[in-house]
Amino acid sequence: MQLIIISGRSGSGKSTALHQLEDEGYYCIDNLPCSLLPALVEETRGDHFTHFRGTAVCIDARNAWKDLANFSAILESLPASVSTEILFLDAQEATLIKRFSETRRKHPLTSEALALPEAIEREWQLLESISSAASLVLDTSQMTIYELRDAIKQRLLGAASGSMSVLVQSFGFKRGVPADADLVFDVRMLPNPHWVKELRLMTGLDSQVREFLEAQSLTDELFNDIRTYLDNWLPRYRDSNRSYMTIALGCTGGQHRSVYLADRLFRHYQEQFPAIHLRHRELQ
Repeated sequence: MQLIIISGRSGSGKSTALHQLEDEGYYCIDNLPCSLLPALVEETRGDHFTHFRGTAVCIDARNAWKDLANFSAILESLPASVSTEILFLDAQEATLIKRFSETRRKHPLTSEALALPEAIEREWQLLESISSAASLVLDTSQMTIYELRDAIKQRLLGAASGSMSVLVQSFGFKRGVPADADLVFDVRMLPNPHWVKELRLMTGLDSQVREFLEAQSLTDELFNDIRTYLDNWLPRYRDSNRSYMTIALGCTGGQHRSVYLADRLFRHYQEQFPAIHLRHRELQ
């Protein structure tokens, strides 16, 4: 039996993730009390649930705090035959505040004594036991609903085949390091095409930018160093039953150098890792 637990702070996209899993054939329940998880698992192991691909539940800060504090013990009490994946969604606090302001929805923890920023911080504290146990963490700050749905299909469900799901992602340091990055490579030492007038409005996917970077001796040297490291260690991550790996490459703005190198790494590993995906955060 496969069990997927979705959690995260309010406004991070939990409902979107649960709806996507429902569309993919999972039996889904929102806002399940932690204490009922063992009973749900026992119930859904019956014959009348065999037509479902698996079970997915959303467990978040609407739970009683005592239940959340006991999350690890509850998880350990589940039968060994249950394959459990925990997806934790999050976003930058400024993004969460903006989303609540735009939708005019009430945060579940706000009250006369607790303003929105404090409620968001309190929610993080309540969910720490779940976030620390998460199999996959996704930062949805820069994602649209459609990108999140695609990420669920590619990364969470794509890893179900037993192969490690790898995401190669470019980003700009000026907008922050992706919260879900496992390995981060800083490529800002390469000559910056931004300072070449003809290349400034292009990206690392354009042939002129590629030609500019490939003409620099540092580019191949850096790529080969990164590739050698990943050639040595990615198979060992996979052999240790790691299901997900996010490799992030960052430059200043996330337009040229990181995009070029992320694209090049993606093409290098396509055959070795069938469940590999590419995302250019600042180009979305």
